[in-house]
Amino acid sequence: MRILILGVGSILMRDEGLGVLAIEEMERRFRFPDNVELLDGGTSGIELLSHIRDRDYLIVIDAIKAGHPAGTVLRVEGEDVPARFRMRLSPHQLGISDLLAAASLTDELPGRMVLFGIEPKIIEVGIGISDEVRSGMEKLLQAVIEEIRTSGFVVEDVSQGTMAVKSRWER
Repeated sequence: MRILILGVGSILMRDEGLGVLAIEEMERRFRFPDNVELLDGGTSGIELLSHIRDRDYLIVIDAIKAGHPAGTVLRVEGEDVPARFRMRLSPHQLGISDLLAAASLTDELPGRMVLFGIEPKIIEVGIGISDEVRSGMEKLLQAVIEEIRTSGFVVEDVSQGTMAVKSRWER
């Protein structure tokens, strides 16, 4: 099974950048098997098609606006993943919606899809995530790691298990 963990979002829009931060943290803290790839998709859209092609499993990490308290970790799966991206929180989500639609039309959509996210507090121009999103980040990371392990993969924790105080784009 080939898995892609895709973090998306804009680091210039505060909590909207949490997918990018999650990928950065996972790359720093964990060692994945060769058939599990992590990708910072930023605000890309349809140009990511070549990255999801030939994948069996797609895990996307993004801010999810669903009416929960800020910092709440959420999980969406299957056909609800493309539907969630049609409910536009920010411009990049339209690009991800187009990506998933194109992959479906060309029969390149992975057979299994899961979206993990955190309910954002601040979606406005600025750098750095809110305290609420930062407090939910560890739970999000552990949920993604558990998802991979449940699929039969060994993921090694090579850190001390603590999140970096600030990401490279907040320093």
